[in-house]
Formats: sequence, structure tokens, C-alpha cells
Amino acid sequence: MKFPLQKLLPILIGFTFLTQTKRAFSQKLSAGPQVLTFYSDADDSEQPYSIYIPKNFDAGKKYPLVIMLHGAGSNLRLAMRRVFGKSNEPGATDVETSRVFPDWKDVPYIVAAPNARGTSGYQGIVEKDVYDMLADIKKRFSIDTNRIYLTGLSMGGGGTLWLGLTRPDIWAAIAPVCPAPPKGTDLFTPNALNYPVHFFQGGADPVVAPAGTREWVKKLKELGTTVEYTEYPGVQHNSWEKAYQDEYIFNWFAPYKRNPYPENVRFTTNLYKYNSAYWVVFDKLLPGKLAEINAKFTGVNSINIKTSLLDAFTLHLNGHPSFKKMQSLILNIDGNKITSNGTDQISFTKENGKWLEKKYVPSTTSKQKGSEGPIYDAFSSRHIYVYGTKDNPGPEELKSRMNIAVQAANWSVYRGEFLGRVMFFPRVIADKEVRPSDLESSNLILFGTVETNNIISDHSNMLPMKIDPKNLNEYGLLYIFPNGPHYMVVSSGLPWWAGVEEKGFPFVPLANRGLSTFKDYIIFKSSINNVIADGFFDENWKIPEETQKNIKTSGIIK
Repeated sequence: MKFPLQKLLPILIGFTFLTQTKRAFSQKLSAGPQVLTFYSDADDSEQPYSIYIPKNFDAGKKYPLVIMLHGAGSNLRLAMRRVFGKSNEPGATDVETSRVFPDWKDVPYIVAAPNARGTSGYQGIVEKDVYDMLADIKKRFSIDTNRIYLTGLSMGGGGTLWLGLTRPDIWAAIAPVCPAPPKGTDLFTPNALNYPVHFFQGGADPVVAPAGTREWVKKLKELGTTVEYTEYPGVQHNSWEKAYQDEYIFNWFAPYKRNPYPENVRFTTNLYKYNSAYWVVFDKLLPGKLAEINAKFTGVNSINIKTSLLDAFTLHLNGHPSFKKMQSLILNIDGNKITSNGTDQISFTKENGKWLEKKYVPSTTSKQKGSEGPIYDAFSSRHIYVYGTKDNPGPEELKSRMNIAVQAANWSVYRGEFLGRVMFFPRVIADKEVRPSDLESSNLILFGTVETNNIISDHSNMLPMKIDPKNLNEYGLLYIFPNGPHYMVVSSGLPWWAGVEEKGFPFVPLANRGLSTFKDYIIFKSSINNVIADGFFDENWKIPEETQKNIKTSGIIK
């Protein structure tokens, strides 16, 4: 059947119009620096990040990615300028400088800088933001996963060390500038075996002592890491002006690629949250202990492994050039020789001091990834602050309870012009307002006791500790406990910030300043500085027997 031309012509015109309209109105990001956002489920907000797209961008091409972490008192726009070597104009403030992206030399990289909630370090919610941003970038662009680089200055230099060392298999190279790392970062120093590190430091820096950076360089070199160190004599804390000058950092990153299958994996961790590197996964840790492994191919299908304080692990060998399937695999694990059948995924568990080829499977009540503590882990993702109304308190008491929860949730308290606010806004609700969707999606920060908070009361049979009501005005109890796929944190008696003084550099507000230092539980008298007992629950979320005896005999806990 043939269509008459007069009938076919409108169809052809309509089709042409639709295709041309689609082409004309299809969205395309322009080249150069700009700001995008990703959705954060931590507080249901859109979080901005600056991004640089190269000129002549080709959507079909894989691009290397540089992530830049800003310092204290800074932001995503300043960070983008800094990494391209663009300082403030003479006499201009940071506020004025943030308003404009100047022209700069094109580089063949996608470059991104998170806002990081302002000035609050790079742990907790902010750490989650960095990885959420990375995931968003990977959805939007084709990224060469073997060429992802990390750099940052001051607070961001410390974040570079923290993120780079806790998850080493993401990065091809890292470059900390005058780094101020969070406490405990040095525990992960052995993990920087398979990528290079370049430190930059001002020799007269009054904020970040050069001696501390030199010590990092010394320790990493002793451990066999490829390290470069550039110190600028007479330069103070603004060493980033020289470190990033003339797009230097992109030239330094250029030759390095991540090796997803290194011959030697050396990895240490004390958290299931950071339980893997390259082809090694830690399956069972001792609570509160630092586990280590040094696994090295000594030939085809031959691996020598040394461990410390590790009870189970798995090797994922598929794709490794020194592994051949269907051939016997010879392993020497802490002096125990084991011959395996050559499968590409093999697990080992230690029983009675001897390694066996056996997969460790945690019970539903065991500590494991996503359910391990410590207390700060509940504050590092979506969480809600919940005050109690079970005992029908009067108006004044109800207001007092709500105010305590509000104070804990007020991460955005103003800290002066330089530090500004932490841009994080979690919810505060009464126990009777908690919905099933909240239980399914959120960690709960619970204030009160079995007698005053409905949520605590509903879970009383499973909770490991309850403060004696007669001690509420003199003692404080704080602990974390699993609640299905999420956590509950119980705060009874005095709040955990009782006795905290406003001193030092307040990266986070006073009420939440000590959270990252707490273990699984803490009991204190009058002030958080007067600790009666603290520690980690065992692998089954139980109080260690000797500790339980001491706590119960004190009369503080019932």
C-alpha cells in the first residue's frame, strides 16, 4: 500500500521537528568551572559541589578525576580556584573571591570540590558527602577509575590523608598540602603502599607545624611508600599558593595510575567500615583492636601472608595477573602452609590459633559491617534526635527535654565569621512522633530512660545498660546499640557534653565535639571529663564480663 505524498509529507515534517527540537533542547553542561548538587539522605538536602569540565569535552571518553578538599573557613568555590593556582586578588577577601571563577588554563581532567558542610573536618557526615559526590560524578560522567586523585589543603590536607589511608584502593595518588589530619589517622599509615604521596609544607607554618609533616614523610618512607616532599623555606600556612601554582598538581598526578591488582597488599584497620583493600577483605575483627595483614604473591598461585589480630579474611583473586584458575593455590599464612584448589575467591578463619580454609559468617547479632559502633558511627549517616514523653511531663519539663535534644542536633550553631556554620540539619522529634519510616531509614539518638522515653522502653529487653533513676542528676550514660539495619544511641542522665569547655579550634559545635573520640559506651560523673567506665562491647554486643562486674557493683547502672 502506497501513501500519497500529500499524506506522507506532514508525517515527515513532524518527525523532523521532533528530532530537531530534541537536539536543540537536550541538556548539556558547558565547559569550565560550575556548581552541581547531589541529594544527601543524611538530612534530605541538596549538597553543592564545584566541578570543572574540560574544553572540548567528549562524553564518549573516559576522564581522570581530581578531588580537591578545602581547608577551614573555605568553601567549594575557593577550593576550585586554589587547586588551579588562583589566589585572591590583592586586597580581596575570601568572600569577595568566592563570587567569581576566573579564566585559567585548560587541563584534561574533571575536577571536583565538595562543600563539605563548611568547616567540620572530613569524618562522619562529611566523609559520606565526599563519597556521595564521587558516586554522583560517576553517574554523570565516564570516569577512569584507575585515575582518581585526591588532594587538599590544611583541614583538607588532613582529610586527604584520612580518606586516602582508610580506603586506599580508590586512589591513584594523593597530595596533602600543609595537612592537619584528625586524631587516629596515623593508625592507617601502612595502607599507603601502592600509590605515591606528595606532601607540600611551608617551612615557617605557624598553624601546621612542619615537624609534624616531616614525621609523616619519614614514617611513610620507612614503610616503603613512594613519597615526595616539598618544603618552602620561610612560607607560612599559605603553602598551597606555591603547591598549586601554574596547575602543577595536574602535571604531578599525570603519570600515575591505580593498580587494582598489586602484588603486595599491606592493610591495617580497626573497623569493618574500612575492611577491604584491593583483593583482600577482613571478615572478622577483634572489637577495638587494630588488625593487620601483609599479603604478597611470591610467584604464580603462591602467596605469603602475615597477619596480626585478625580472625578471618577473604581473598578475591579473579583478574589478578599472578593468579591462574583451575590450578592449585599455595599459601603460607603465619607459618601455616595451605593448598587450595585454585578458586578465585577463597576464605580463611582462625580456630584455636590455626588457619583453616573456611568462610566466616557472622551471626545476626554479631558485630559486622554496618553494625559495629563506635558511638560516632550513628552520627555519621542519617539520624534523628528523639526526646521522651512517656511519663507525660509538664510544660517546663517537656521544654527542657526538647531543648537538650535541640542542642545536640544544632550542628549549625554560629562559630564566628571564619568558621561560620556546619551546614547539617537533622530532625528533632518527640518519641510519639517517630514513624515506621524513621525506624526503617534512620539511626535514633534517644534521650531519656525506660521510664521517660517510649522508644527506649519498647526496646528495654534488648538493651545492655540502664541507669538507676536515682543517679540521673549526677551521672551520665551514653552507648550505641544495633537496631535492625541501623543504630540506637541512648543518652541517659547528664548529656554527653556536660563539662565540655569552649577551647581549642571548634571544627564541630561544643555539644558534639567529643563524639568521634568515644568508644561503644561511656559512663561519667558530673562531667564527661570524669569517666567512670568506657569501652567496647564484645563481638556479640555484650559488655565484657569483667567490665560488667565493675559497672554493676558501682550501683550507677542497674
